[in-house]
Amino acid sequence: MDTKKLVVGIDIGGTNTKFGMVDRIGNIYVEENISTPFYSDFDDYINALKDVITKLESNVADAEIIGIGIGAPNGNHNNGTIALAANLPWKGILPIVAKLQKFFPNTCVILDNDANAAAIGEMIYGGAAKMRDFLFVTLGTGVGSGFVANGEMIYGYDGLAGELGHVIVEKNGRQCGCGRYGCLETYTSAVGIKRTVSELLAKSNEDSIFRHKSLDEFEAKNIAEAAQNGDKIAIEAFQITGEILGLALANAVAITVPEAIFLFGGLAKAGSLIFDPTIASFEKNILKVWKNKIKILPSELQNKDVSILGSASLAWNYINKGAL
Repeated sequence: MDTKKLVVGIDIGGTNTKFGMVDRIGNIYVEENISTPFYSDFDDYINALKDVITKLESNVADAEIIGIGIGAPNGNHNNGTIALAANLPWKGILPIVAKLQKFFPNTCVILDNDANAAAIGEMIYGGAAKMRDFLFVTLGTGVGSGFVANGEMIYGYDGLAGELGHVIVEKNGRQCGCGRYGCLETYTSAVGIKRTVSELLAKSNEDSIFRHKSLDEFEAKNIAEAAQNGDKIAIEAFQITGEILGLALANAVAITVPEAIFLFGGLAKAGSLIFDPTIASFEKNILKVWKNKIKILPSELQNKDVSILGSASLAWNYINKGAL
């Protein structure tokens, strides 16, 4: 029987760390997860990663692990470290690749931040499979992004390039978690659209199901549901969000000129509510030479286990380039 050559995808989150063994075409053979904050000592956590990887390999008959991909907040592809991740229990610079590589010396171990991992997942398993230039944007609790040019992720000299969520779209605008004011993330994330609803309610007497609710009492998906049911405040919130996002994407195109832009995450699930105003604003603000040439599309990973597939794709991308 032929050996199944598989990679392990590891998604490190503040609450859980998810694992999956994945083949070249995206089949997930087995999954596992552990509590991230349970391990207050980082070396204990590394040992737990090693134990789970070994267990996964033993659970799949005739399996050979040929790569390990890790997606993590503040993961730096260039030096294999996680740096100052606010939602992880360990402080400082964490050399996760070097530590894990000691347990698996003959296996490639590749790290990246979660947004870049998802972008490579789109390239390996999704709609960007035949593209060499595209932009991947996650519209979730924050706004993440990955820029791919000529088939390669753009990392910059320090490994941290591609932070579209932290371009300033409003001078002296909303305060961002990064400490600055007016970042795109504060307007086009799930949290951002909630803030937009709150501001609209303060300026208008328009009736809305959110009129007597605090920000903690509803989620972005509730805004989408309300908009679909004709709530004018919710509809206007999506209109404003799309206008700001479209402008930012038009500016990004002037730098990398992607073939397509893929939107992923909770807000992207709102469909035409977010896509229609975003595309209209994008075409309004883009340079004429690129009008009607660049597609804005929903991610094809939207309904898949993107955390595992994205992480696994880091290893497969490395292997597919002939590194192994």
